Amino acid sequence: MNVYSMLADAIRRRKDEIAISYGKRRLTYSEFDLTCAALGDWLAAQGCVRGDRVLVFLKNGFEFPVLLMAIMRAGLVVVPTNAKLHPREVAWIAGDAEPKLVFTHREHIDALDAALEGEEKPRIIAIEDFSMPQPAPRASAPAEVDPDEPAWIFYTSGTTGKPKGATLSHRNLIAASVNCLADVFAFVESDRVLHVAPLSHGSGLYIIPSLARGALNIVYDRANFRPDEVFDTIARERITAIAFVAPTMIVRFLEAAPRDDIGSLRGVIYGGATIHLEHIRAAVARFGPIFHQLYGQGESPMTISYLPGAAHLGADDGTLVSAGYVRSGIEVRILDENDHDVPPGGDGEICVRGDVVMKGYWRNPDATAKALRNGWLHTGDVGHFDSGGRLRVLDRRHDTIISGGTNIYPKEVEDVLAAHPAVREVIAFGLPDSEWGESVAVALVADAGMTETAVLDFCRDHLARFKKPKHVFFLDELPKNAYGKVLRRALRERFAAGS
Repeated sequence: MNVYSMLADAIRRRKDEIAISYGKRRLTYSEFDLTCAALGDWLAAQGCVRGDRVLVFLKNGFEFPVLLMAIMRAGLVVVPTNAKLHPREVAWIAGDAEPKLVFTHREHIDALDAALEGEEKPRIIAIEDFSMPQPAPRASAPAEVDPDEPAWIFYTSGTTGKPKGATLSHRNLIAASVNCLADVFAFVESDRVLHVAPLSHGSGLYIIPSLARGALNIVYDRANFRPDEVFDTIARERITAIAFVAPTMIVRFLEAAPRDDIGSLRGVIYGGATIHLEHIRAAVARFGPIFHQLYGQGESPMTISYLPGAAHLGADDGTLVSAGYVRSGIEVRILDENDHDVPPGGDGEICVRGDVVMKGYWRNPDATAKALRNGWLHTGDVGHFDSGGRLRVLDRRHDTIISGGTNIYPKEVEDVLAAHPAVREVIAFGLPDSEWGESVAVALVADAGMTETAVLDFCRDHLARFKKPKHVFFLDELPKNAYGKVLRRALRERFAAGS
């Protein structure tokens, strides 16, 4: 079954309703299907055959969702890459994925072509010079594919080395989409869904279930995330759901002035990183129980556990800091370094099994074997189940600070400092220590007047002594990758020399 087949019912029922909106450009469900079919025919005319890869290096725009779905509809494999990546980074991904075609912006053509190596370079197409094929008079059926054939290759952010291509099959995407509708957010045909995050990531994955339910999808294309502009769009377009936001975006919402004209919003899906307790409490207090948390990763696309909006209302601290409950059709175990189950409540690596788990890393059998040991995806995250059966994600395994033989999870320190009213952003990490092996360091973005003494005094009042930071660094901004995640490793390397 082709994942595109999930749209068949909506195309029949909602043929004259808007599927995709971008500025003044619109496609009804019928037009969307016929355009995707015509684009599939065009791709075939360029020599693309079943299983070939097509790389999409674009900002959010009208063409992105059409390309995304048309490529998979044609039995090809889409390789979406974040528009904030440098062309050299994209060239590395292209060298690994070996796409037949690359869609990008005109401004990247020369740099991308120069960075690509080898004689068999892909054809690079500037989206500004590309004329979308006219809708076909009649849509052929989506390509027949085996459910386990690749559909989407998601390249990890590469915070621990070169990116790896998590290969997602049609089965994976179908399972993740059904699971979204069952557990996280049940899109309905009256929904008006705003995509503010990159379509190369979470928002693109949620195009599938929202289209499957016949919703209107509105693509937001601002280069920088400005909460007031997002609120203007919500008010003007009567937005009911935001497909995906990172926790940093929720913090930006809180920094914006309150509005009384965004009451149409009934759901905001968030995830991709942990959110601090004070931030989610403040968000629920201001906007209501509209926030739906997910925990997942590219290797298990957006799908491991969830905390529904209703569970946020009046929740205790333990609930809000958790990653919620295991999703339908997913198995989760907490394993030690020898892949044995840890005792109930004990910390270990979060391991996952189910139809959402990737086939493996593209052309990387060693990394695949390591990640998918004994049939379980080893996420690299450390966590446990709490007394209420909720999954608690403590940190990335390789980020754990070991000081004097004791494990310290950076998130414990970050959660404390995030509660300080003068702290805007904080990240904790370990630095080499001749006496203790490692010691705790924190980098902060804080209001003027915040001092190291104030940081340490606050930690002394809220943290065990051995978890208190030994190093405090104030920065104008924290380094982040193209997906908005703070680069902990970059900070560790930056400050290690002087530790």
